[in-house]
Amino acid sequence: MSEEARQAEVTALQAALAAEHAAVYGYGVIGGRIDERRRTEARTAYDAHRARRDALVRAVRDLGAAPVAASAAYELPFPVGDGAAAVRLAARLEERLAGVYSDLVRAATGTRRADAAGALREAAVRAVRWSGESVAFPGLAERSGARTDERTGAAGTTPSATASATAPARH
Repeated sequence: MSEEARQAEVTALQAALAAEHAAVYGYGVIGGRIDERRRTEARTAYDAHRARRDALVRAVRDLGAAPVAASAAYELPFPVGDGAAAVRLAARLEERLAGVYSDLVRAATGTRRADAAGALREAAVRAVRWSGESVAFPGLAERSGARTDERTGAAGTTPSATASATAPARH
């Protein structure tokens, strides 16, 4: 693997890791606001994102880089005061993750590429379950900019001002 290809893969892995950190945080918020009938679904997604996050940490380390750290807190894209807003946040998190994983599919090779494709598929399925809507090419629609607020991070959250001020710079 050329150094340029390795760096592209590390960059995409780091973006996916940052998105998974944000998703884990977001699902923590969702879990406190979601109604009882969807709580198991939220818990399953939370556990899946924690597992993906941990696998991404290992993948970044395997390529000789230091994994990006989670922020202490994230600014959510909208207030999440009830179950309906929690469902919208879950859908947004999964849509954004699909976009990040589509980037990783492009940058990775071999087993990492297959893992990224699986993560993309899982995020797309969860997004449909939460939102009730689907797109023809999951991961690409998120990259069109149609639903993306430039201020938000890869998973629809932004590190809070306090966390941003204390977080190390990421390049």
